Amino acid sequence: MTFRKVNIFILVLAVVIFLLVLHHNILGLSDLLKRELSDSSPLGLQPIDFIPEAPERLMEDPNDKEIPVVITASDDRLGGVIAAVNSIHQNTKSNVAFHIVTLNDTVDHLRSWLSKTSLKNVKYRILDFDPHLLDGKVRIDSEIPDLIKPLTFARFYLPNWVPDAEKAIYLDDDVIVQDDILELYNTKLQPGHAAAFSDDCDSTTNKFAVRGAGNQYNYIGFLDYKKEAIRKLSMKASTCSFNPGVFVANLTEWRLQNVTKQLEKWMALNVAEEIYSRTLAGSITTPPLLIVFYKRHSNIDPMWNVRHLGKYRRKAFDTEMADTILLFSIPMCQRSCNEIMGLDSAI
Repeated sequence: MTFRKVNIFILVLAVVIFLLVLHHNILGLSDLLKRELSDSSPLGLQPIDFIPEAPERLMEDPNDKEIPVVITASDDRLGGVIAAVNSIHQNTKSNVAFHIVTLNDTVDHLRSWLSKTSLKNVKYRILDFDPHLLDGKVRIDSEIPDLIKPLTFARFYLPNWVPDAEKAIYLDDDVIVQDDILELYNTKLQPGHAAAFSDDCDSTTNKFAVRGAGNQYNYIGFLDYKKEAIRKLSMKASTCSFNPGVFVANLTEWRLQNVTKQLEKWMALNVAEEIYSRTLAGSITTPPLLIVFYKRHSNIDPMWNVRHLGKYRRKAFDTEMADTILLFSIPMCQRSCNEIMGLDSAI
């Protein structure tokens, strides 16, 4: 009886072992079929999770990230534009794409400048600004009609020039960049902010007295606080203004907040009610920007906006100020910017 029980036990054990081996073989066959199915894919690639080290073509190079820079180019200021583009090109290894906004009658002249200088290999697009965009939005003063320069409003339509970008830099055409533009591009904007500017009260140039500046650094220098439309906004007249000649834009927020439409609204209201200050301490493009971005903008390092160079005499010029962006008056820059930046002779 005992011998029979032993035989039964051995038989059961053998069956169990057989079943375990069979199960293992079935699982192995399943894995083999999965691998063959994966290898037969059109690209012949395994899922990324199984690649111990991603090949170089799948790894993103930080320098390959395109940095969109928008700058305007009028025919009478091309020397300054070319100097600005060259200064950026010389001081960065980043993948910068220049989006140069101009008027139709300047395109050929601009292309000639770019193709016959050391800038012929930079990445750029020439974009045509339609002045009719400003119809009904800009008041023309019959006494000083030349005050209105259509291209100065190109910054209001920033998403039009770089429709696929999430972030961009805007620069006026009177700048010289002396540092890596990547640092400016990497400016962190607070959540919900569509742009970052340099506040005038924080500007490095305010360490020096600028003759005739008046209320240039306050909202009251740009807006007429006697007008009801301005008073209703409850903006403090003593609020520090900012300079819109150099700024970084979060274009995703710009589109979500419909910033362009907001700016156009205040432009049109000025045509109807003259809400801008009569003294116009600065550019006529500044007042609507001050309204739309009142306490709703981030700040860039003030060293990225050193102004008034070549326009006012200074007893001394701290070389520390020359680290990033310098803003020259255009006549001065037209005469010497090419030599300053080592460009080929002017065309």
